[in-house]
Amino acid sequence: MKSSKEQLSADDKKLVDFFNRKVGEYNAPAFIPDDPISIPHKFSKKQDIEIAGFFASILAWGNRKTIINSCTKLFNLMDNAPHQFVTSFEETDLIPFIDFVHRTFNATDLFHSLKFLQYHYKENTSLETAFSKWMQPDDENIENALNGFHHYFFDFDEFPERTRKHIAAPFKKSACKRLNMYLRWMVRNDNKKVDFGIWKKIKPSQLICPMDVHVARVAKRFNLLDRKQVDWQAAVELTAYLSKLDRNDPVKYDFALFGLGVIEKY
Repeated sequence: MKSSKEQLSADDKKLVDFFNRKVGEYNAPAFIPDDPISIPHKFSKKQDIEIAGFFASILAWGNRKTIINSCTKLFNLMDNAPHQFVTSFEETDLIPFIDFVHRTFNATDLFHSLKFLQYHYKENTSLETAFSKWMQPDDENIENALNGFHHYFFDFDEFPERTRKHIAAPFKKSACKRLNMYLRWMVRNDNKKVDFGIWKKIKPSQLICPMDVHVARVAKRFNLLDRKQVDWQAAVELTAYLSKLDRNDPVKYDFALFGLGVIEKY
């Protein structure tokens, strides 16, 4: 695989043209209704978007329709005012959530997540600082942000050990697909009305491409990825190649890779 520092070859230029067409196809409002990103798009208040996006990404396992249904149920229980609920709930207010479950994410995991969000929003106006405050000025990517967020999420209070598996981190060698997707939603702003771009302390160029088995399969088919494991190192490797195609916004190509892999079964 070519170094991201090399000039674009003729084949790279053809790939850019192809990927840009696919980005244009999927990075459009028509993509929203059938994707978990439709959940935060139901809200207009910044904090509601942050909270809705956080849960929509954390629950993004399996069939997209099932993910959307689970998220819809969750926010209906919050009277579709997540920020108000998070900042004001008491223990007794959690009783209606006791039977909530999405795959292996259950009420125990939900309760800790809600308590974390309440703790954070008592001192902060945005969830962005839960990630950005762990970054250094010369960070090339969001590795420190994700590692710091993981520790912060679990260090503020006692926590159920089972919940750790739901919050990925690079130091655990995870590809961090769902949190990378969440940060893409919050950070990217290209006026296409899919990603929100409401966070400004993290640059689009610092994002890492969300990677799962589908994205990895497509990346390997186009010879963009050498690494066999679908882990953090592989996500960084793929993003380094995508940076050669667009240094300032490499993760826009997530739309192309996801669309080809999940929707077109490429």
